[in-house]
Amino acid sequence: MDAALRTTLQQMPKAELHIHIEGSLEPELIFALAERNRLSLPYASVNALRQAYAFTDLQSFLDIYYAGASVLLTEQDFYDMTWAYLQRAHADNVRHAEIFFDPQTHTERGVAFGTVINGIHRALKAAEEHWDMSAALIMCFLRHLSEEEAMATLEQALPYRDKFIGIGLDSSERGHPPEKFARVFARCKDLGLRLVAHAGEEGPPEYIRTALDVLHVERIDHGVRCLEDTALTQRLARDRVPLTVCPLSNIKLRVFDKVADHNLLRLLESGLTVTVNSDDPAYFGGYVNDNFVQIFEALPLEKNHAYQLARNSFSASFLDRPTKQKYLDEVDAFFEQ
Repeated sequence: MDAALRTTLQQMPKAELHIHIEGSLEPELIFALAERNRLSLPYASVNALRQAYAFTDLQSFLDIYYAGASVLLTEQDFYDMTWAYLQRAHADNVRHAEIFFDPQTHTERGVAFGTVINGIHRALKAAEEHWDMSAALIMCFLRHLSEEEAMATLEQALPYRDKFIGIGLDSSERGHPPEKFARVFARCKDLGLRLVAHAGEEGPPEYIRTALDVLHVERIDHGVRCLEDTALTQRLARDRVPLTVCPLSNIKLRVFDKVADHNLLRLLESGLTVTVNSDDPAYFGGYVNDNFVQIFEALPLEKNHAYQLARNSFSASFLDRPTKQKYLDEVDAFFEQ
């Protein structure tokens, strides 16, 4: 890849729509928070923890992910984690972020829901004040837990309804089809929340279809296995259902063996509204610009693809129409230069 294209990827305005805030927790901060909260970790050092990041599948990652999240106890901890991510995102010229958070990971440990969301939200407001960067929260339900537990989490969340815009579904996909959460998603739809779900990463294309038909989601997180089903692919293209694709995550979790095997270009060529995101950047080897650079180095992607992906990131967002148009105009102006 030539230097000009690399610079374009790094400097173009972009939105990030698939980022788990707990997955941005770098080993250095994990150790700092453990020390602050007087907790001991089952790893001798930052390097020992990093070396444990050799995942064979989604579950092997989740085991370490939940261990890392155990250091988050106070509102300041959640603020510090979120602020660290926002600084990285700002450096990558992310102008808008829609951030997932997993309250059940914390409330199960006795951390109050308000502690979690207030710390994260305070950091989002600081980013807006410092950099005019917009951000919004999407609360995810853990799909390996029951729908009853998801419903209880929703009730805990309602007093903080002004601090999040939507709900999602994450954690172990295998054996936990979207329809398991039909009732809680219906309730969230009635409440006017935006709806997304992880589907078609490790799970089959059928999970994408049921996320659309049963959960009525507006956006599919991952979705890379849709190409195994021609009718589904055509539907996603026709209905312009966005896919929040995370290339380095897909490699790290063995969805594809190497970046050159990734199907991102084929997704674009199929007419799909694809976006590029980092997922869990502390664990998967890169923030959003790292994902752009590595996928463009590995695949025959050009400047026109960069333009399309930058526009897609904003058009697929849940921003209101005038704000969305403002950012799309920024992208157009950047590429016209």
